[in-house]
Amino acid sequence: PLMRFLGRFADFMLLNLLFVFTSIPLVTLGASVTALNATAIKQVKGDDESLIADYFDAFKQNFRQSTAIGLIAGGLLLVLGAWYVVIDNLNIDELFRVLLWIVFSFVAFRVALMLLWPFPYHAVFDDNIRTVFRNARLMSLRHLPTSLMMAVVLGLPILVTAFYPQYVGYGLLWLLVGFSAIAYANATFFVRIFALYAHDF
Repeated sequence: PLMRFLGRFADFMLLNLLFVFTSIPLVTLGASVTALNATAIKQVKGDDESLIADYFDAFKQNFRQSTAIGLIAGGLLLVLGAWYVVIDNLNIDELFRVLLWIVFSFVAFRVALMLLWPFPYHAVFDDNIRTVFRNARLMSLRHLPTSLMMAVVLGLPILVTAFYPQYVGYGLLWLLVGFSAIAYANATFFVRIFALYAHDF
């Protein structure tokens, strides 16, 4: 058991380093996230052969479409950020401001849940970009409890890092295993759900 644990931890570290390294040029971030999820899903399924080969195969095969998905996701986040700034600086009645914040919070929450799905989905299914986002939107609602659990898995470490950075070694834990551990944890959910839609998965 100890050797299996150490072996898995080493895999996490290697996968994390690959993800960080290939994400340094920000334009490749979409492909890196897809490759990270594809490799984590293979590990959970037990289909992994060579971690490095699996990662770079997924990175190369999905590069173009994953980059486009990443740009769209980034655009959505920029729109939400701009909306936040506008609401915060509007000189309007306080009641109307509260209503705008309620609408903004609902839309931001909905977009955040949806964005948990496109990269893992694209790592498994060969669909066009429109279909990827449509199915990501539908799955995030159909499997809402799972979406919420995955949001906690992703969001809790971010909150801890923001408010208690000493607990993550001031970012060191993220560089060691943070991204890969989150991807692996969420891959356990994706494997179960994607098997409902693909019998040969």
